[in-house]
Amino acid sequence: MDSSETRVSDRSRGGDNPVRDATQSYLKTLGDGSRTAVEHVLDEFIRECELERFDDIDRDLCRVYGEYLTAETNRTDRDLSGRTAHTYYDYVRAFLSFCVGEGLLDTNPAHQNDIEKFLPGIDTQPDRQFWSVDQRETLLRHFDRQVDSALEPPLAPYEIRLERYRLRALIAVLGLTGVRGGEVFSKPRDERRNGITWTDVDIEGNTLTVRGKVKRTDRNPFEDVQLPDRAASKLAKYYEVADPPTDEWPVFPTNHYPSKRKALEREFSETRVDTMLERNAIDELLREHEVPPPAISTNGTRSVLKRISESLAPLYECIEYDPDANVYLKPHGARRGLGHELVRKGHTTVAQKSLRHGSPDVTEQSYQNVKASETAKDVTDILEQRSDER
Repeated sequence: MDSSETRVSDRSRGGDNPVRDATQSYLKTLGDGSRTAVEHVLDEFIRECELERFDDIDRDLCRVYGEYLTAETNRTDRDLSGRTAHTYYDYVRAFLSFCVGEGLLDTNPAHQNDIEKFLPGIDTQPDRQFWSVDQRETLLRHFDRQVDSALEPPLAPYEIRLERYRLRALIAVLGLTGVRGGEVFSKPRDERRNGITWTDVDIEGNTLTVRGKVKRTDRNPFEDVQLPDRAASKLAKYYEVADPPTDEWPVFPTNHYPSKRKALEREFSETRVDTMLERNAIDELLREHEVPPPAISTNGTRSVLKRISESLAPLYECIEYDPDANVYLKPHGARRGLGHELVRKGHTTVAQKSLRHGSPDVTEQSYQNVKASETAKDVTDILEQRSDER
């Protein structure tokens, strides 16, 4: 039997996904400092490329992964620079070299001379849009007024009151907790991220439990997020109005009718759902049968914020909206805005804990532009003071 036949035999082993099994062997060869970060990248590589067999790994697949990284640097809800994208590609290339050494691959297709054609430029920076304090407070005040107006006589219909409480809670969670969109909303193509439910909300303990960005070394992927009193109180009032039939209900359910119907059809036949809908609205049926609807997706949340930006821009000078330039309030901008404010006020450690960065150094690096801006102001003040002394 020749060597190639041996490799084919090896590829057939390893359980349901031999590629994923190989990553576990590879991770054991790494130091504790880099293992978590590399595991996150390899997990994303396998998931996004829908990779199950070593036979699927070729030059075209590596190009697809590179193009995926390029697309990710252009997303408004992910803080991925061109340099970091190249680092992720290097992690995958190193893993595939390990597979060659183990006889699982003949060659490493990630070694390509033309990777610049499908990877972003090193200097490509992510969208750094962030919510200013003025923008965040304007949004919160606006939706406070929206809720109050819905309660004035004559009382607004329940659906309108619920939606206003929902939007206010959504703005408060995004603007005051530092969460990532993919941690509280459902994320397309990632079945693990289905959005937070009310079981994840601890009003009295001032915490949200979310699936974090990176798998933790203790194999518990969940993290507690700080929930300040302002956000907690708005969530508590929203909970009273929403009155979910079960705490497994998503905190921010989708308003997408086809998605809600699919949830019902998973419990009942399509024909029966047709009959049920003849006598009741879909939201009533979901509640009656305690069938939780899907949570709003990250894409859906961006659409909601885009509509909010469009409607409020004419009313408030601080709210910007320019669809041609992709300018509107974005979910990740809320997280960056909170970090920006805390760092600017000198609370880097609080920012690190709030944003759940691995170390203060990560926070310092993420917001070095804030530090540079403050230093520039200090230098200007000093130079102007010396000029006046002359």
